[in-house]
Amino acid sequence: MRSLKIAREACERFHPGLLAALERMPLAEREAAGSPVVEIYRKYGGPGLLVPEEHGGAEAGPLEAVRVQRALGSVSPSLGVATVMHHFTVAMLFSLARSAERLTPSQLKTLSAVAGDGLLLASGWAEGRTDQNILVPSVVAERTATGYRVNGTKKPCSMSRSMDVLTASVAITDDDGRSGLALLLIPADSPGITVKPFWSSTILAAAQSDEVRLTDVDVPEDLVIRSTPENHRRLDDLQTAGFTWFELLTTASYTGAASALVAQVLDGGRGTPGDRASLAIGLAAAVDLVEGAARAIEGGLTGDEAVAAVLVARYAAQDLLARTVDAAVETLGGMAFIRSADVAYLASAVRALAFHPPSRGSVAAELAGYFAGEPLRLS
Repeated sequence: MRSLKIAREACERFHPGLLAALERMPLAEREAAGSPVVEIYRKYGGPGLLVPEEHGGAEAGPLEAVRVQRALGSVSPSLGVATVMHHFTVAMLFSLARSAERLTPSQLKTLSAVAGDGLLLASGWAEGRTDQNILVPSVVAERTATGYRVNGTKKPCSMSRSMDVLTASVAITDDDGRSGLALLLIPADSPGITVKPFWSSTILAAAQSDEVRLTDVDVPEDLVIRSTPENHRRLDDLQTAGFTWFELLTTASYTGAASALVAQVLDGGRGTPGDRASLAIGLAAAVDLVEGAARAIEGGLTGDEAVAAVLVARYAAQDLLARTVDAAVETLGGMAFIRSADVAYLASAVRALAFHPPSRGSVAAELAGYFAGEPLRLS
């Protein structure tokens, strides 16, 4: 299939051999709890996709990144979903680092290790709560003499069992009373961090989306990246950029999973030419929505316009993918459904896009106001 071939070629450029390594296992093994897909991803350089070149990464742009993510989602929806939080966090972390007053040796070591050592970053933000802004911290940090003491829980937390660092954003106040944003880099082996079972569904089980609990976890000052206190607008820009990356890559991952089903129809010559063309059109429209938003952001679109663009792409693609997947399953027919669990699995996995924040209803009033000419403010 043409769009999937383009995505796979992009993935091969950045991570040669990754797709072939994943496809050596049947889909059921790739997607099962305990699957090695995250570690395979690490081995083939996945963590460095968005890391700037000066830190040893590939520094992929938005268009290249959504194509890579689409390819991943087509072979392992779990891996596609799991890695979104890593990439979104990497994008924010390096943006914040560029605006930080200074970086400590420990911070520089961690930044360099993301690409150099394949460090995987999990997120302590609020993703997982459908009506919640993903950038709201899910942990509480208390100032101590040597840094911060962190308490809280994140559930689900993707890559909970493979993460090297758990990141969390906190609002801080300096000794002189100035407020700002800080990003805490919390080593996953820190005393007080525990991982508990949470994800009961077999769908997307390989994403390792279990519960991470933090109980009196001490984070030293040299693992706290602070923003520039004078530039409050920069904090808004950082969060906007992080949000756009999250929505783009999440939608791309599920578009990839839908692509795998449509490819079965096209490659197998199932249905009539009209059936196949209709499916391809629906999928191509979803791909174009995501890639169009990515191109716009790559071209400099920022602020409210960028947020609106990715939300339009996400919700419109979500509707298109649901209809396309239903039609693909019907066109493949009952025998395909009976003979392999892959058809039912992929169809179910695609539906999970609707569960990612923000829910359509939670931002309906804000989007309606934006399209009527008001500023877009998501809480």
